[in-house]
Amino acid sequence: MATDNPVESLQEEATCPICLEYFKDPVTIDCGHNFCRACIAQCWEGSNTDVSCPQCRETVQQGNLRPNRKLANIVEMVKRLSLQAAKGAGEERVCGEHQETLKLFCEEDQTSVCVVCHLSRDHRDHRVVPIKEATQEYKEKLQGALVPLRKELEEALALMFAEEEKTTEWQGKVKNRREMIAGEFNKLHTVLREEEQLLLQSLEEEERETLQRLQENVTKLSQQSSSLQQLITEIEEKCQQPVVELLKDVKSTLSRSENVKLQEPEAVSTDLKNVYKISLDMREALQRFVVDVTLDPDTANPNLVLSEDRKRVRPGDTRQDLPDKPERFDPCVCVLGAEGFAGGRRYWEVEVGDKTAWDVGVCRESVSRKGQVTLTTKQGYWAMSLRNGDKYSVSTSPWTPIPVSVRPSRVGIFLDYEAGEVSFYNVTDRSHLLTFTDTFSGKLRPYFSPGLNAAGTNAAPLIICPVPAQAGGNLCP
Repeated sequence: MATDNPVESLQEEATCPICLEYFKDPVTIDCGHNFCRACIAQCWEGSNTDVSCPQCRETVQQGNLRPNRKLANIVEMVKRLSLQAAKGAGEERVCGEHQETLKLFCEEDQTSVCVVCHLSRDHRDHRVVPIKEATQEYKEKLQGALVPLRKELEEALALMFAEEEKTTEWQGKVKNRREMIAGEFNKLHTVLREEEQLLLQSLEEEERETLQRLQENVTKLSQQSSSLQQLITEIEEKCQQPVVELLKDVKSTLSRSENVKLQEPEAVSTDLKNVYKISLDMREALQRFVVDVTLDPDTANPNLVLSEDRKRVRPGDTRQDLPDKPERFDPCVCVLGAEGFAGGRRYWEVEVGDKTAWDVGVCRESVSRKGQVTLTTKQGYWAMSLRNGDKYSVSTSPWTPIPVSVRPSRVGIFLDYEAGEVSFYNVTDRSHLLTFTDTFSGKLRPYFSPGLNAAGTNAAPLIICPVPAQAGGNLCP
């Protein structure tokens, strides 16, 4: 069959019509057709008379076989050309050893072979299948292998995405912690710089006072020394005078020398009164801003019980009969501090103990006292809360959980009005919990809520604690 492909046309011309493989030792018979020597010999085997051409059926002489060396050379060139064409197409379709088409696949050696390879000693006893059949079989196996691999890939991608989300979340936490540390140390640096200025001013004043007193002593002693030196000189000169002159007013001179009495200088201590202590503990640094906070009974919900010193508030068992004043919270169990702050820095601490629910912080004095309290910054509350014994959150909208590693039994609140900050500290482990940043206007009041007495599990009071003069001092009474 003719073909438009030149390579295939050459392959047909170089193919024996008997074995349909490339010519091997090609010979030409009388009619001009060419065959492999072995193929034509096998075809005429057993015939003693004239034979015919297998291709054109013309009678020819059996022994008249002429070697066709040019055709043999052409066959070799066709084999090389076919091999190059196959390689150029990206396929190894021709056996490199026998220059035959790779039509078979050896299952044992897992390699493509030609017909000659299959008949050779290396593959003769192996299971060999047509290459197309093997291709189809292994394609199905490969496609079957894709299903679990794709599933594994899907799981791997899901895990990767989860880890990436963890990475992003972790980096966010690190960023927040870094900003928190920087903010706290900036605040601490500010406090320390102010403390430094106060200490230096105090030291300068102490230096000035002490130097003035010492200088006064030096001046007085200098004056006494000068008087003594004059008297000594006068007596020495008196001793050198003649008898008459020596005796003149000698009694007065002796009297003056006997009455001389040294006035000792005023005792001035050189021990420094100015005492300083550099502390990297924020609580100690904030102690200079401590304010005495008391509870305002006129704002307390009727269900709350305040102590006589107005330092404690707890949920009561019954509702008290109290005047319904506009400033009183109702129905929410809240109470405000009696003190209001419209500037400056203030610090106080609240003992929360083992309570299961509470709110502490600050609020605008103008917040609504009637109806339900919406504890958010938008409504004028900057507070930290505990719910259900272990869920800490801040008064944002929606509320934001606070990760707390050590349960605080006491909470410190620091208000920096001009900086627009309200910070909360875990006094128990001396750690920073959170800081609100906002713009304040008008008066702010300390805010407290001891929560409801949930079947007796939250009956303990909130206690406004006196902050000890030094860290580690007395606890709340």
